[in-house]
Amino acid sequence: MKTHIFSLVFFLFSVAQGLNPKCETQDQDSNLQVLHIYSPCSPFRPSKPLSWEEDVLQTQAKDQARLQYLSSLVAKKSVVPIASGRQIVQSPTYIVRASIGTPPQTLLMAMDTSNDAAWIPCTGCLGCSSTVFDNAKSTTFQSLGCQAPQCKQVQNPSCDGSGNTCIFNMTYGGSTIAANLSQDTFTLANDSVSSYTFGCLQKTTGNSVPPQGLLGLGRGPLSLLSQTQDLYQSTFSYCLPNFRSANFSGSLRLGPVGQPVRIKYTPLLKNPRRPSLYFVNLIGIRVGNKVVDIPPSAIAFNPTTGGGTIIDSGTVFTRLVEPAYVAVRDEFRRRVKVANVTSLGGFDTCYTIPIVAPTITFMFTNMNVTLPQDNLLIHSTAGSITCLAMASAPDNVNSVLNVIANMQQQNHRILFDVPNSRLGVARELCT
Repeated sequence: MKTHIFSLVFFLFSVAQGLNPKCETQDQDSNLQVLHIYSPCSPFRPSKPLSWEEDVLQTQAKDQARLQYLSSLVAKKSVVPIASGRQIVQSPTYIVRASIGTPPQTLLMAMDTSNDAAWIPCTGCLGCSSTVFDNAKSTTFQSLGCQAPQCKQVQNPSCDGSGNTCIFNMTYGGSTIAANLSQDTFTLANDSVSSYTFGCLQKTTGNSVPPQGLLGLGRGPLSLLSQTQDLYQSTFSYCLPNFRSANFSGSLRLGPVGQPVRIKYTPLLKNPRRPSLYFVNLIGIRVGNKVVDIPPSAIAFNPTTGGGTIIDSGTVFTRLVEPAYVAVRDEFRRRVKVANVTSLGGFDTCYTIPIVAPTITFMFTNMNVTLPQDNLLIHSTAGSITCLAMASAPDNVNSVLNVIANMQQQNHRILFDVPNSRLGVARELCT
């Protein structure tokens, strides 16, 4: 059986001396290269290889933090998760190259479909990484005043002492950020967007903040979609590469041009409790050829509570509310027909001998997405442990979400067509 993910990935990083030639590939037209954060082309890959088990546990801790964070968004409350004995990092897993300012300065920004406003570390930021945007060197940079209409569109806005600059504060995973609301030229691939509004980070706490900033691909007023409506018509797609692929590079395609024609769609739903998130209507789950028995209320879209199912680029492993997960897990185990089930961290369905896994199909309104083994199983480097790469959603929050995460999205083209309120999915080899 082909082995997959963690230790293999870290081995590749440890032997990669210098950049792969593909790292120098230029973004073209409205297509951006998407890199996994552990890619040989990424400056954020770990300096020391971790054991497979430790990395699985760390990744789960990050996911748990993100789930808490996403649920807190729906509940409109800030949740700062606490994990015993382990540092939680809640940073999205995929990054894209963006240039900011005049002359342009290049940063590798995290891609996050569940956030709106972009923010980047600026000169003098306390708690930020060493790579920052030097706003003093950009001739097109400007801070926005408290009277600017955009100041009403950010979280917790306030005025600086002089009353000339709009400041906003927000929680992101286990971190807090403070930023000056600013504008400058953003360049993505060959497209330049003048007077793009973003947060110029002044202070961060915690370890959740992506080192070179975040590009918000949500649906709110300050997201990339909203600020580039004329250019991209609120349409984009991405293809996320498998962790195992040699260059770990996929693509972000902005605008309606070049999007796949042969693609299945399901309606995008808008939840007033959190209008930025991409909700879809999950109506059932099939394991092999059996539709498992899930109480309809467990997966129903609920605009009153904010419950339902979202597509998210920043969570690694899919989380299902407990009744849905238990039904899927029990049928999966029944079909694998191996008695000695073991666990690893938050994964409760692991095996120490080779298995043949059934497919799992997510059934959405008007669209079924069937996942093969590559999207369902994680294997240790030696192949001695294989786990079902899904888990139960945390139940200690008011508004429990099902989250279709990036491992389950890998090697699919995911198309967000906001004007037509639909999400498309097609199989595609992303690398």
